Amino acid sequence: MAQHFLLSAASRTLSLRSIYKAGEAAAHETFCKMRWPETDGEAVCPVCSSHETYKITTRRKFKCKNCHHQFSVTSGTIFASRKMDFVDLLAAICLIVNASKGMSMVQLSRDIDCQYKTAFVLAHKLREAIASEVQTGEVLEGHVEIDGAYFGGHIRPHNQKAKRVDRRLKEHQTGTRRVVIAMRERKGRTLPFVALNEGEGVALANENVSRMATMSADEASHWDVLHMGYHVDRVNHSEIYSDHGKHTNMVESFFSRLRNMIQGQHHGVSPSTCTSMRTTPHGWKTTAAPTTARWRRSLCLTRWKRLFRATGRGTGSGRLKLQVATNIHLAQSPALHAHLSAPSGSRHAPALAHRRGYHRPSP
Repeated sequence: MAQHFLLSAASRTLSLRSIYKAGEAAAHETFCKMRWPETDGEAVCPVCSSHETYKITTRRKFKCKNCHHQFSVTSGTIFASRKMDFVDLLAAICLIVNASKGMSMVQLSRDIDCQYKTAFVLAHKLREAIASEVQTGEVLEGHVEIDGAYFGGHIRPHNQKAKRVDRRLKEHQTGTRRVVIAMRERKGRTLPFVALNEGEGVALANENVSRMATMSADEASHWDVLHMGYHVDRVNHSEIYSDHGKHTNMVESFFSRLRNMIQGQHHGVSPSTCTSMRTTPHGWKTTAAPTTARWRRSLCLTRWKRLFRATGRGTGSGRLKLQVATNIHLAQSPALHAHLSAPSGSRHAPALAHRRGYHRPSP
């Protein structure tokens, strides 16, 4: 029997041991190569884009020979004006992306030896960056499995048995229950969406799945519409889970890890009522209260491998642009491939940027 990929040595591509063994200088060099991969780590001025720069070794900064602008490798990124060492920042990213079921901020603060508030802000910055581009606009191809799972809306039973109600009835529901609809390529990407009912997944599939793809779904009646545009394999879970290759086990594994993460780390989700749900060229966008934003961020943490990219403006505008492409599906190994691209303007500024240790000074 072949060995599972996650059990092989090839899946262990990033470890705390290698980060701390390399030291601070190697961590700084890693950040340089991640931000300027086109020049193999050679600094590029964020103001005039000049390649003519020289190092200020005493402060780990760079100065442009053209416009004389001084900058560092973290200027204009989510790590701007950082106080933590580069090795600790890299270790924090390693811990978060390698955690198979998420990580609590108390545990992160203990692992990297910092205050809880510092770990909280750092992790939420990474989550905001990851959540900014969950959907990249690319449609799913090949064979795609689709299913939905309900989360939240727990009704706590009354202390006295005589006052307990039937929690299955609609009049006793809290209205905070949401369904996570996931579409997962076999040997490919996973796209999760938050909706009010599972039937909304039909419209999502028409927008995010290629017409040349084939699909698998369970016997729920709302998936019958998919037969009009796709070849769909159906499996009746009341009778069998896998029928000669017809199954939804891959997308079910996504929900399994998501439930374990919520139960073990977040201990529950409570999204507020969504005020607007609309489709855009880049995928499904949800406009809601901050609690729903936290829900979406928690969904993003269920991905194992992330292609991280953060860009920002190097001048005194204080505005940042955070982008993360999460194109690697859950079954692949946890690893970090950071890519900090050239700065550009944005209308978005992280709400947590003012916290201690990550403040971006105004001009």
